[in-house]
Amino acid sequence: MCLAIPAEVVELNNNDMARCRVGKSDTYVDVSTMLLESPAELGDYLIVHAGFALRKLDFQEAQETLRLLRQMANINEETPGAF
Repeated sequence: MCLAIPAEVVELNNNDMARCRVGKSDTYVDVSTMLLESPAELGDYLIVHAGFALRKLDFQEAQETLRLLRQMANINEETPGAF
């Protein structure tokens, strides 16, 4: 199963690419921003899938989505085979 995840833009370059941080972790991904309706800016949250930023998220929506993903991961660890 593939998931699109929220990530925060921490660096931009000139080639429609952004370096994004996933949650509070040390995980970073480089993503194409060419599919976005408007240019990404530092601090924006993007929904990322397969190397592409699909759309911008507001801060609240990004935090809630990350919280739910963490909760699902914890349930899966406590109950193997639950998903």
